[in-house]
Order: sequence, then C-alpha cells, then structure tokens
Amino acid sequence: MEIGITSFVETTPDLQTGEVISHAQRLREVVEEIVLADQVGLDVFGVGEHHRKDYAASSPAMVLSAAASLTKRIRLTSAVTVLSSADPVRVFQDFATLDGISNGRAEIMAGRGSFTESFPLFGYELGEYDELFDEHLELLLNLQKSEIVNWRGGHRPAIHNLGVYPRPVQSPLPIWIGSGGNQESVVRAGLLGLPLTLAIIGGSPERNFGPLVQLYKQAAAHAGHDASKLTVGSHSLGFVAEDTELAADLFFPSTQAGMNKIGKERGWGHYSRASFDAARSYDGALYVGDPETVARKIVHLRKNVGITRFMMYVPIATMPHDQVMRAIELLGTEVAPRVRAELAEWEVENDKNHRDHTLKEEL
Repeated sequence: MEIGITSFVETTPDLQTGEVISHAQRLREVVEEIVLADQVGLDVFGVGEHHRKDYAASSPAMVLSAAASLTKRIRLTSAVTVLSSADPVRVFQDFATLDGISNGRAEIMAGRGSFTESFPLFGYELGEYDELFDEHLELLLNLQKSEIVNWRGGHRPAIHNLGVYPRPVQSPLPIWIGSGGNQESVVRAGLLGLPLTLAIIGGSPERNFGPLVQLYKQAAAHAGHDASKLTVGSHSLGFVAEDTELAADLFFPSTQAGMNKIGKERGWGHYSRASFDAARSYDGALYVGDPETVARKIVHLRKNVGITRFMMYVPIATMPHDQVMRAIELLGTEVAPRVRAELAEWEVENDKNHRDHTLKEEL
C-alpha cells in the first residue's frame, strides 16, 4: 500500500485575514511540503495542473523538478496533467527530464481535468474535449514505447521518423489515468492496462467506487492484462491532527470555503458542517481525524474497494502552512506505519487462506 499527498497549490484568500498568498510563496511552500513528505517516508507526491488565479501550479513538472534534487525516495507525479489541451510531446519531454533529475521517480497522471481554462488559453476547442484526449493519449503512449516515433492524428501535425528526447531513466515511464469516476475512463484505463487513480471526494467509497474498480479490472482482464498486477489509487480529501475533533475543526473552514467556491461555479448545494461531519463517518469519503482514525479508514478502503495507493489531498483551500506540514508529518510517521503493519498481516492471512483453499481443491 503506497501512501502520499496530492496538492493543487492553492492561493485562495486566508479565511482570517483575507490576504492572498503570492504564487511565488505558495510554490516555495509546496516544495517544502514535498521535501517533508520524503523525509517522513511517504511514497508519492502529486501536483495538479491548473490555469486559474487561485492555483499556482500551471506546470507540475516544473514544481516537481524543483523538489527532485532535494528528495531521495519519494515518487513525483502530476495529479493530473490536463492532456486534452497539452502537447503530448512536450508533456513526455518534461516528465522525462524530471525522471532524469530524480533518477527514475517521475510519473505522469493523464486526465481531462475538471476545469476548462486551458482550452482557450492554448487554442483548443472545448467541443473536441473527448476526441483530443483520446488522440493525445495515443501519442503519449507511442512516445512511452519508442524513441523514434511515427504517428499521425487528426488535430496535431504528424510525426515522421523523429526521435523524442531526453529519454527517461525508467523504461517505460509510468503513465496513469486519472478519473473522477466516469465509467468510460475507467474502462479505457483497464483496456490499455494502465494504472488508475480515482478522485474519491464524495459519497461512499465502497458503494460508489468499489464497482468502478471491479469494472476496471474486468476490462483489463478482457484485454488480456493481468488485473492483479494493476495499481488503483485514490485522490481523497483528508487531514491529520493529534486529536480527531481538532483535525475536524482545523480542516472544516478551508474545506467549506473551497467546496462552496467551486460549488457556486457549478451549481452545487451549500456545503455545511453537517455535510462535512457526515463525510467523516467510517464509510464516508473524508479522511479527517487522529492517526488511528485515518489509518483505520485507509485500511478499510484497501480491503473493501481495492485501492493500493492512497493520496491525501490537503488542503482544498488555503490553510496555514504549519498546519499542512504537521498533517504531512503525522501521515508519514503515524498513519502510514499503522496502515502498512495491518495490511501486511491481512495479506499474509489472505495468502494462507488461498493456499489452504487450493490444497483442499487438489485433494
């Protein structure tokens, strides 16, 4: 079970002072967060691509590269790269560069993105959203497989027998599919045999996302892939503090502000403390509490949904940097060891039960 962090490098107004942190300062802070995540033993850190005033990271590869030479072990991924409106050649080159700087720790998480600002910014038609993603993913996978590329599509100039450099340390450079829970994207990832990350930010993870994980594995098996070897990740809102009620009280104000800001743009209902507290329940999608509470919910996600990589998205809107750093520290030093220890025992027991069942069948 891999455990890590995702960040969109938010720059929303401070809820107490109304001040807005500069993009430059927030970028420096997230590099500090990545370094700390590495130091406390977390497995992965993801940075999301956005092209809005309230987010500072329009280029995840640049942010991750700033942290690459300051870290030793943690894997560095986009979360996500908005592939529909990006040039796949440039995406591959950027992450191959990151892979070289980090000595083989880079990953690409390709997705459609939940915002649309990048389309007019880079001259793409929003109406071609799906078609662009399919075509760009096809080219990106070609770049992953071959140094010399021959490719033709409908939206981008063809590539005739050209090399794409630098080449990554990893062969192949990992490419994930990021999905908000769309069945089509889940099936696509399975058919292609690509690892999948689900944005599990609402509802019941077990009821709403368990069936999607099964659909993903069925599609993978149908295409001839070994579904047991495919990784399924979650991107889930969460926060850790020494005490559960303290964690909730610290995390709620920024979460409410962030959810209601996005909700106003998209026509969602008001996000209340009651909604927040309901999502903190054992079968809810908020991973907020003391280390024991958060660890117990992550273990439940692994056992009942099939998630093998958990990425805590913190914060959803601006929070004091020291609070975010403390949450990362607790996730690495207190939560992750609990999760790994319990799941190691569970997997040993599962293996024993499987061997016993097989032996009985043979007899």
